[in-house]
Amino acid sequence: MNIQLGDIGHLIQLAIAPVFLLSGVCTNLIVLTNRLARIIDRSRVLEDRLDIAYSEMYINELDVMYRRSHLINYSIALSTACGLMVCLVIAMLFFSDISDIALEKYIAGMFVFSVFCLIGSFCYLLREIFIASAAMRALRHVRRPPTKQPD
Repeated sequence: MNIQLGDIGHLIQLAIAPVFLLSGVCTNLIVLTNRLARIIDRSRVLEDRLDIAYSEMYINELDVMYRRSHLINYSIALSTACGLMVCLVIAMLFFSDISDIALEKYIAGMFVFSVFCLIGSFCYLLREIFIASAAMRALRHVRRPPTKQPD
């Protein structure tokens, strides 16, 4: 358990790549939570409007919001799992070096699992974006040509 300063420097160098991944995951979580907040805000507006008067258009838009919120929740869960796995990878790197226990296979496995979680998170985010874009195109207003004013 005699730790040399050079060993710690090398270990910190090994932990830098997962730390960069972790900062990217945190940025992704910020984007996801902002999208979820906007979905929730819009859903509340629609529900308030439905309390005043029933509208099939509001019901349809609310259904889209519910679908989008579920996809964002899955994406947030996967990003959070990815961040947790990356933190565990970093902790296992240090623990492996300090205790001289061979954890290389576990570290590699957790890192690969965290990358798969991140890929899944991006896939759910992309699906949510496609649904939002399709709903926006479906609910757009039809523009009428301007009427000419009589002279």
